[in-house]
Amino acid sequence: MDREQPRATDGAPGDGGTRPLPLTLAVPAAVLAGVALLLAFPPYGWWPLAPVGVALLAAAVHRRRLRAGAGLGFLTGVALFAPLLEWTNLHTGYLPWALLSLLQAAYLALLGAAAAWVSPLADRHRAAWPLLTGVLWVGQEALRDRTPFGGFPWGRLAFSQDTSPLLKLAALGGAPLVTFAVAVAGGLLVTAAWRDWRRAPGQWRPVAGLTAALVALLAAGTAVPTGVRGAGDTVTVAIVQGNVPRLGLDFNAQRQAVLNNHVDATLELARRVAEGGQDRPDVVVWPENSSDIDPLRNPGAGERISRAADAIGAPILVGAVLVGPGQGEVRNAGLLWRPGTGPDLDQVYTKRHPVPFAEYVPLRSIARKVSSQVDRVRSDFVAGDRPGVLNTGPAVLGDVICFEVAYDGIVRDTVTGGAQLLVVQTNNATFDVAEARQQLAMVRLRAVEHGRAALMASTVGVSGFVSPDGRVDGATGFNTAAVVVRQMELGDGRTPATTAGVWPEVALTALAVAALAGAAVLRRRREVAPG
Repeated sequence: MDREQPRATDGAPGDGGTRPLPLTLAVPAAVLAGVALLLAFPPYGWWPLAPVGVALLAAAVHRRRLRAGAGLGFLTGVALFAPLLEWTNLHTGYLPWALLSLLQAAYLALLGAAAAWVSPLADRHRAAWPLLTGVLWVGQEALRDRTPFGGFPWGRLAFSQDTSPLLKLAALGGAPLVTFAVAVAGGLLVTAAWRDWRRAPGQWRPVAGLTAALVALLAAGTAVPTGVRGAGDTVTVAIVQGNVPRLGLDFNAQRQAVLNNHVDATLELARRVAEGGQDRPDVVVWPENSSDIDPLRNPGAGERISRAADAIGAPILVGAVLVGPGQGEVRNAGLLWRPGTGPDLDQVYTKRHPVPFAEYVPLRSIARKVSSQVDRVRSDFVAGDRPGVLNTGPAVLGDVICFEVAYDGIVRDTVTGGAQLLVVQTNNATFDVAEARQQLAMVRLRAVEHGRAALMASTVGVSGFVSPDGRVDGATGFNTAAVVVRQMELGDGRTPATTAGVWPEVALTALAVAALAGAAVLRRRREVAPG
C-alpha cells in the first residue's frame, strides 16, 4: 500500500521502535474496526465494541504514512457505514446508498490520515495517545456533521452509547463529550496493547495503570447526575402510531389513508377515555407526515383532524406537509390543532433542516445524471427559520422532525427557547426497524443531554417515551398500529451541556488542530536533526 519508514528496532512494534503493524495485520484490523463499530450501534447495541473499534483503527494507522492511513481509515469507514446505512437502499436503489456510504467513509479516511500524522506525538508522549485519539474523533465528527449540504451526523460514536454508562456524560458536554470519552477509552486500549510483550518484564505495571484509567472513565459516567430541576408539573401525553397502508416511498399513495389511520386511532382512544378505561391525555402527538394531505388547504382533511381533536378533548400535534409558501415549494411541519378552534397558526414548526436529495435536491441537473430517483422529489421542501418551540397550553414542546434529532444545535435551540418536553416526529415508513432504533438511541441521548423527558412518535414505529436519564418506556413495535399513553414530568432549567452549547466541541476540535500542528513541528525537527 505504501513504503513505510525504516524501523529503529527489530521485533514487534514497541515503545522504542518506529515500525508500524505489518499490512497483513493492519488491513484486517481496519476492517474489524469498522465491524466492531457497527455492532456497537442499534439494532445490535454491543456498546463496549465501540472503544474496541477505535483502538483497532488507531493501531492499524499508527506510524504509517498519510496515504496508507487514509486508505486504512477508508476501509474502516466502508465496513461501518455500508451496513449501518443499508436502510437507505430499501426503496431508492443501491446507487444512493453506495454514494452516501462512500462519502461518510471518506471522513474516516481523513481521520486515519490525521491519526497517522500525529504518530510521532503519540510515540514521544505515550500518555497523550488516548487524548489525541479522542480529540481527532471529535474533530472528524464536527466536520462530518456539517459538510456537505449541512452534514450527516448519523453514526457518531456518541449515538452507539444509548445503554452505556458513558451516556450520562451527555449532560455535561453533549454528544461531542460522549464521543470524546468513547474514543479516549479506545485510545487507552491501544496504548495498553502497543508494546513489545516479549522484551519488557515490567510491562504489566503501565497496563494496570491504563486499565485503572479505563475503569475510572466508565465510573465517571455513572456518577454524573441526570435531569434538571423540574417544574413540579406533569402532563399526560398520548403517542398515536397510525401505521401506513404500505411501506416504501409510496406509503402515502392511497389518498388520505395515512390521515385516516391516525384519526381512527385517536377516535378509538377517545372512546376508551369516555368509557373510563384510559386517562384523558393533555396532549396528543401524531408523527411526521401523519396528514398526507395539506389540512389547511383541504377542507375534508381539516374536518377529520378537528373531529379527532374534539373527540379526545386535547390539542393534537399533527405532522403535515403544507403547500407553499412559494410556487413548487412545500413545508414539512408540525402543526398544533386545538379542540373546538382547529389549527393554531401561531404554533407551527417548519423543519429547519430538510434532508438533501430526499426533501430537496441541490444541484438537480447534475444529480439527475447520477440517478433518476431525484425526480421523485417533485417539490423542494423549504427550511424553517425558527426553533420548534410550541405552546400547547398544558406544556411547551420542543419539536424536531425526523433526522433533525441528530443535529446538536437544532435540539438545543428548543430547550433554550423554553421547551419543557422534547418531541421527535418522524416517518420511518421508507426505512426499516434498524433505522428506527438508531433514531431512538439519539432521542435517549438528547433527553440526558438537556435533562428533559422526551418522546418519539413514528408513523410505523418505533415510537416511545424516554425519561431524562435515558430510560425508554412504552416502545412500540415496527410496522404496526399502536397508541401509547404515559404521564411525563415537565422540566425547566438547563444542564451544563445546554448552557455550554457548542463550546465543548469547539474546544476539543481546537485541540485536534493543535495536535496536528504540533505533529508538524515535531516532524520538521526530525527532518533537520543532524544525522
